[in-house]
Amino acid sequence: MDATATRPAFTLRLHDHPQRHAIAAEALAHPYPTVPTPGRISHLAWLNRNLSAVQEIWLIAELALHFGQTPPRLPATHARLELPGCQVLWTRHSEYSTLSVSMAASADAGFADPAILELPADWLAQLPGNVLMAAHALVLPYNKVPISIPHLAASYFEHHELIGAEIGDGAGIAYSDGAIHADGFSRYVLADRVMGRRQAGRMLQRLFDIDCHRQLAMLAAPLAKSIDPELAAAERELAELTGAMPQARQDDEAALLDRLTQLAARIESAVARTDYRFSAAHSSAESVTRRLTELREVRIQGLQPFSQFVGRQLTPAMEHCTVVAQRQRELAERVSRATALLRTRVDISLEQQNQELLGSMERRATLQLRLQETVEGLSVAAISYYLLGLLGYALKGLKAGGLHLDVELSTALLIPFVAGTVAWGLHRTRQHLQREHG
Repeated sequence: MDATATRPAFTLRLHDHPQRHAIAAEALAHPYPTVPTPGRISHLAWLNRNLSAVQEIWLIAELALHFGQTPPRLPATHARLELPGCQVLWTRHSEYSTLSVSMAASADAGFADPAILELPADWLAQLPGNVLMAAHALVLPYNKVPISIPHLAASYFEHHELIGAEIGDGAGIAYSDGAIHADGFSRYVLADRVMGRRQAGRMLQRLFDIDCHRQLAMLAAPLAKSIDPELAAAERELAELTGAMPQARQDDEAALLDRLTQLAARIESAVARTDYRFSAAHSSAESVTRRLTELREVRIQGLQPFSQFVGRQLTPAMEHCTVVAQRQRELAERVSRATALLRTRVDISLEQQNQELLGSMERRATLQLRLQETVEGLSVAAISYYLLGLLGYALKGLKAGGLHLDVELSTALLIPFVAGTVAWGLHRTRQHLQREHG
């Protein structure tokens, strides 16, 4: 008897991590197109900074409903539509979105009838602008692609100079001219040796991604060129300010510090304008490098491979962006050091002024004390004089009343007593006021 036949039914209950299914879905979030041989595909990529996810979902939903398909809903970031005669893939990335239309074709197909025209014309008219790249590609059997490079260029690329290489370790050969043709699309021809429809779709998607990320990376090049004159002017102004610092007088230091502060603000503003774009450009350049590696190119004699064609433009541009970003950082640090040095000098000058002011205040306080002591002495004499005058009148009155007194002698004898009493009273009053006021 089979042991499993008597085993009781049991359902294992897994306690999933909250993000398990989201992570598994993300791995399938960006599917590749499948392109038969022979076949054709059209690919678009546009910047979505001015287009919300709701608007894009609505646009793709309109296409799905037109063909009776189930429309995607938020928060979807991709959709695959199997339409009559063609397949449509839409994917929304953080900075751009893509649309691919693939379908079967005849072995003698050309670029006159691209796959994207299978979609309704009124729907195509609603596609957003800011197109980064647009490309048509043909997947043809190897024996249907002209062996002669001039013949191939004349047949598919309007006699332009070609670039190309064996890809997928020789499973196919990809050709392009790197040009944007009159219809606004670039062109690719993939000669299929032993590729299936999935590998052909993956390889073409990598070629499209290389073109798209190259465009994204190159967005930083004009920005780097435009910031060069501003950096040169800032460097000249910094040299002028640092040269003026040793000979600057105290009256000029505040003006120099104000100019340095304004210069620092301009540099930080430039960094804020360029930092994200430069970082995104380097990230896009790294994506280009990864996808070039994934192509697994084998060079064809007489043709420039994709890695060389892309690197000839992209590498100098990224190096320039790196140099500009480094100049910005170094300039900001130099301005910061100059500002700190000048601020220290201003602080030392202020400290010296404060010490001189305190010394002057101490001298004035000492002088005031001496004046106070002098005034106090004069006050003792004045008060004593008036008191002795009053006492003199009192003694004269007593003498007139019949008391035998020598008024002059008595007044003279009272002088020390009166003066001492007045001096003691003023001294006690001053001490009391000092205690009250700390």
